[in-house]
Amino acid sequence: MNNPNTTSTTGTTGTTGSPTDPAGPTGSGASGSGASTLTGRLDQAQPYALGLFRIVVGLLFACHGAASLFGVLGGAMGGGTVPAGTWPSWYAAVIQLGAGGLVLLGLGTRTAAFLASGSMAYAYFKVHQPESLFPLQNGGETAALFCWAFVLLVFTGPGALALDRLFGGRVGAGSAPRAEREEKATPVTA
Repeated sequence: MNNPNTTSTTGTTGTTGSPTDPAGPTGSGASGSGASTLTGRLDQAQPYALGLFRIVVGLLFACHGAASLFGVLGGAMGGGTVPAGTWPSWYAAVIQLGAGGLVLLGLGTRTAAFLASGSMAYAYFKVHQPESLFPLQNGGETAALFCWAFVLLVFTGPGALALDRLFGGRVGAGSAPRAEREEKATPVTA
């Protein structure tokens, strides 16, 4: 009989390695056991890093809206405010302030991020892209980066430090730990 804690000549390994793991059963391969320890620590910190990412992106987005609506932080386009009701500037500023605040707090993050992403895609294709093809040429870097950052939050959820977790046990779909979500997921078969 085969001992499960030994390495065979066919490439299967014992309890600490896998056929594709260069560290093998002893953890002394090219990547070493330090890499797996670092990976484990990074995986544990992932919800908090995602939460901090969400907070920073939401704060920056809300600041854009506050600048346009209230003239704070330098105001809209170098000073002043956007006149109320003007299309699309005023509506974009309201979305920026509202969705940015919700994303910052972690309330309805996926919905707010979806709305914010759409507004930035609209801004890029209607305002920036007609000027030139590439964001560096048309001044659309900020719109493109915000758009893709919010798309990421739509798919990942709020991460840690979200207020959604505090309200009556209500947990958003993205708030559960990854391992818990993977256990509940049904496998896709072809």
